[in-house]
Amino acid sequence: MDELELKKRTKVYALRVMKLVGALPETTAGRTIGNQLIRSATSVGANYRSACRGRSKPEFVAKLGIVVEEADESVYWLELIIEGELLKKALVEPLLLEANELTAIMIASHKTAQSRIKN
Repeated sequence: MDELELKKRTKVYALRVMKLVGALPETTAGRTIGNQLIRSATSVGANYRSACRGRSKPEFVAKLGIVVEEADESVYWLELIIEGELLKKALVEPLLLEANELTAIMIASHKTAQSRIKN
């Protein structure tokens, strides 16, 4: 997957999360988790784009580390939605799968970029 495809994938992911958050119940838990999920999920794509514009390899690695953190945080909020029964599991699972895949991709990219700096 190249940079352009990953930028598009992270944007589509954020848009899907926005729709999911719109379906959350208007409760304290629904609003709080929804706000946190929107923040972390949209941050994945925004920070990935920022990393790609990094001025140096160390800056790229640092920003990619932020992407990893935000992607993993999104996984956490999606798990809470499922386990807290805020939405049906079947509705959330596809996004949880995507969040886990994006996290794995970003972790692998971060490790590769780090090793290239060291070598």
